[in-house]
Amino acid sequence: MTEKRIAPYTRPAGGWDSLKRSWQALREEGVVGRGARAMLRTNQDHGFDCPGCAWPDRNPNSTFEFCENGVKAVAAEITSKRLTREFFAEHTVSALATQDDFWLEANGRLTEPMRYDVASDRYVPVSWDDAFALVARALNALPSPHAALFYTSGRTSNEAAFLYQLFVREFGTNNLPDCSNLCH
Repeated sequence: MTEKRIAPYTRPAGGWDSLKRSWQALREEGVVGRGARAMLRTNQDHGFDCPGCAWPDRNPNSTFEFCENGVKAVAAEITSKRLTREFFAEHTVSALATQDDFWLEANGRLTEPMRYDVASDRYVPVSWDDAFALVARALNALPSPHAALFYTSGRTSNEAAFLYQLFVREFGTNNLPDCSNLCH
């Protein structure tokens, strides 16, 4: 694992250094072309809200409505890196628990639903039907919908968060905290 070092930065917060780091983020995730096209749709009328901040109002005179952190957030969401069943066959959950968050996220995105297998201490693949059935059994076994807590991340897109909260409210509860009141 490469050691990350944080050093003082005395230059402007934007400009060429920010543009260079934005390009590096897209390159590191393997999405330079696709990422650049996505950024041109970020915070635009017919695009999507930035997962980093959801920039509020579009400037009708600007094509670029994002910052360096927005590029990093979009790059992480559309990364070409994938975590497959082979990755989880090689790593126990106990071993994964010793890794830092940076290392874990740098390995990529899940490609299929997984569940924890106590006997092997590994995540194992499960079909979508089985995953939904497992969640449904657990939720339906609760004495009340209010016994459930549905967490979402600040990096969840506005669209996904909207659909998620509809599901939670239809289930019968408003127990829907996000990272703002759990992590901060």
